[in-house]
Amino acid sequence: MENEKGENSSTFKMGNSAQERSLPYVPDCYVVPPSCEPRDALDSNSEVVPTIDVSRLRGAVDERRGVIQELSFACQHFGFFQIVNHGINQNILDDALAVANNFFELPAKEKKKFMTNDVYAPVRYSTSLKDGLDKIQFWRIFLKHYAHPLHRWIHLWPENPPEYREKMGKFCEDVRKLSLEILGAITESLGLGRDYLSSRMNENGMQVMAVNCYPPCPDPETALGLPPHSDYSCITILLQNMTGLEILDPMGHGGSGRWVLVPEVKGVLKVHIGDHVEVLSNGLYKSVIHKVTLNEKKTRISLASLHSLGMDEKMSVPNQLVNDENPVRYRESSFNDFLDFLVSNDISQGDRFIDTFIIKD
Repeated sequence: MENEKGENSSTFKMGNSAQERSLPYVPDCYVVPPSCEPRDALDSNSEVVPTIDVSRLRGAVDERRGVIQELSFACQHFGFFQIVNHGINQNILDDALAVANNFFELPAKEKKKFMTNDVYAPVRYSTSLKDGLDKIQFWRIFLKHYAHPLHRWIHLWPENPPEYREKMGKFCEDVRKLSLEILGAITESLGLGRDYLSSRMNENGMQVMAVNCYPPCPDPETALGLPPHSDYSCITILLQNMTGLEILDPMGHGGSGRWVLVPEVKGVLKVHIGDHVEVLSNGLYKSVIHKVTLNEKKTRISLASLHSLGMDEKMSVPNQLVNDENPVRYRESSFNDFLDFLVSNDISQGDRFIDTFIIKD
């Protein structure tokens, strides 16, 4: 039998990808050059990754003020933090992970109902980043679907597994409420008040669920689940069943940056600061650069809930954060602008959405 290892990325389109077929080797088009992606991750360490008890946001004024200071520090120095005591029942988290896993275990004909390369589609099943169109392929299978308002989109979601809509829908509703609370704390920390974003996002905001599956990889040292990137969103709230997420600590190695493996503790959620909060803060807060590594024996499932303004609503720098010493550093942009960027750019080669609207000196 001819060895397919040297075939190009177009050979491994969705439905025929190496990760879906459980190939016993990593094809050349999945191999990430070491020069593009150094592998020097620091072991998971709870002292490195900030953890915030968000229940204290509901406490007395002084207690809330203290939490907001912790949050501000995490947003400035990491663009990332973990949250505990968030109020979402563990059964809801477990059920969402379970129905996600069950979806990916369905026969191929069921999943192919949602197969599309159209990044504008409200529900789509695909592989890698753009299914065979990227120069480097990634060991990932995913289902993306819009989730807010839930009644507008849920009828488009998979009917199989039978409990998918109910269990994933409940998770989406609860995590959205949590996102508004966190965004209120973020805008309050910037001096904009807690309703600056949440009031705009409550009715018209976007919630996109990225339901990710990273199957076992025969050589996890040579491939990646996702390349280094930042999210276009305001914030992303992530639930995962095991480790694999790494974030770039910009202060590591004397300021040159170092990768940190985020620990996995049951029930703890992860919050990514996205490109649009970096814009909102005029650069004070940074969107976190992160990637996904792989495991040789286990399948990693992650549920990423991305929260942003409405499809065409532009995020811009507020006048309150601009003065002679701090001029506007970013042009305005929208979620739809990101989709346009995704169509015409290759994230696997290091292209970043936020770089397109940074105002150069």
